[in-house]
Amino acid sequence: MNAMKTATTDADTPSPDEFDIVVIGAGIAGIGAAKYITEAFPQKRVVILEGRADIGGTWDLFKYPGIRSDNGLHTYGYEFKPWTDADAIAEAPKILNYLQEAVDEYDLGRLIRFEHSVQHASWSSADATWTLDVQTPDGGRTITTSWIFAGTGYYRYDEGYTPHFEGRDDFAGDVIHPQHWPEDYDYAGKKVVVIGSGATAVTVIPSMLGHEGAASHVTMLQRTPTYVVPWPKVDSTALLFSRLFGEKRGYALTRFTSIWAERGQVKFMRAFPKLTRALIRKVNASSLPKEFDVDTHFNPPYKPWDQRLCLCPDGDFFNALSTGDASIVTDRIDRFTESGIALESGEHLDADVIVTATGLNMRLLGGIEFDVDGTGVNVPDTVAYRGTLLTGLPNLSIAIGYTTSAWTLKIGIVARYLCDLITHMDAFGYDSVRVEADPAMERRPILDLSSGYAQRARDVIPKQGTGMFQMSMSYQQDAKILRGPLLDDALQFGSVRDEAPVAAIVKEHVDA
Repeated sequence: MNAMKTATTDADTPSPDEFDIVVIGAGIAGIGAAKYITEAFPQKRVVILEGRADIGGTWDLFKYPGIRSDNGLHTYGYEFKPWTDADAIAEAPKILNYLQEAVDEYDLGRLIRFEHSVQHASWSSADATWTLDVQTPDGGRTITTSWIFAGTGYYRYDEGYTPHFEGRDDFAGDVIHPQHWPEDYDYAGKKVVVIGSGATAVTVIPSMLGHEGAASHVTMLQRTPTYVVPWPKVDSTALLFSRLFGEKRGYALTRFTSIWAERGQVKFMRAFPKLTRALIRKVNASSLPKEFDVDTHFNPPYKPWDQRLCLCPDGDFFNALSTGDASIVTDRIDRFTESGIALESGEHLDADVIVTATGLNMRLLGGIEFDVDGTGVNVPDTVAYRGTLLTGLPNLSIAIGYTTSAWTLKIGIVARYLCDLITHMDAFGYDSVRVEADPAMERRPILDLSSGYAQRARDVIPKQGTGMFQMSMSYQQDAKILRGPLLDDALQFGSVRDEAPVAAIVKEHVDA
């Protein structure tokens, strides 16, 4: 049997474009996975292909005012690298610095090829190899690999989601989507309307106020309210743990307690939605002036955690509303006008700038086209196994984080599972693994949320099923699944030198 190549002879020297493992993406997922992979397999040939000109993914792409995490960095940060900044909820520059430190500390920079965008991936069963068509500034090139880890994120980097607005061309001011915010954009003294009520809007609005060069007024125009809660920017418990137990142990303890606290909060909110709604309303009312119409502007029609909650550090969003520098209008848009937005209620919002914080266009696997032995694979037809392997795509692992916890929590356990799987394949001489799902198994979208971006993506993202094919949104449940027995009947291993059926061999290992 032919194990994955880890060394070559002088007579069989590989080209610079032959690898054992290709990591696609140098964002938080790709960097984290590369650390685990290179640590587990120091002799394997690993490369990170990044389509953009710098690391960071989301944190390098978005430039809108105040861009920050909406999770505490003690869980959003890596397990292997303590977050040492006092701010638990941090802005993009601090997160980028943290990622660059990780790249430097683990010598990952030597692996990264920037402006290498994977366009097509073709699997050959005859030699158990992926062939990647990659676009670079110097033109196209071909890269081959035994394994792909796709840390490509979950949305399109080249375009955000903006619905059609009647009369948009009539508006005399600037219309900006946060995903394409111009650097150094001057909004000083301008009247701004932000369309949307999600995390981006809640972040942008206070960040455009209260400083030199601030907007004169910012209005949030929302069709549907969102649950918004104030949250401490500095985690005093984390600081205490670090002071008592040292940086490394303090971080580990903070991370552990935060994971379980987040899980407990989500379970409580989902078990007691009416009580949770009442508690959030009480917090909102206490954060705003007495005359503020909380029941109009902070009364979502859905239950808590049917969509993500929005956190505002130290209540900055409520502070902006309390001072009068910002306001909320809950209404529907009739059309854009030359001077602003006409609403269905008959009111008109004057604006110099309109920010369309209307969401993302979801896309997994970076829009890469796939084929297996010359037959195209439609990614929405695939089913996720243990949240990382996909039916129909051999030797490929994806990273999809959590919607109710920090995204990065998933990266560590997925990467360790992948390393265990490759170690097993090397030990037994396998060079391919496929996932087989019961054709009769019930299927539904991999992100089963009521959020607009998830609903729009139902026909473009992979599916989930039941059992090991269910997409867990619980770190604790995933830890059991991904750290549990490595083998089961869904995994079909093979080798290009093994002509015999492999199902019996797999069963033998399972039984053993």
